Amino acid sequence: MAESELTTLISKINALARKAKTTGLTESEKQEQTLLRNQYREMFRRNLKQQLDRIEVIDDNK
Repeated sequence: MAESELTTLISKINALARKAKTTGLTESEKQEQTLLRNQYREMFRRNLKQQLDRIEVIDDNK
């Protein structure tokens, strides 16, 4: 997912969170919120895994 898609996803999540605090969410909005949060979590995990896979440990004590 591109950076702009991530920004859009976060904006939607935040908009639903604000609405939940003020007027509440409909059932379909709650489902959308859950879906968006799950998409964000998956992206976060994937990006973290990619970063960790690129780490090279160098041990000078060998």
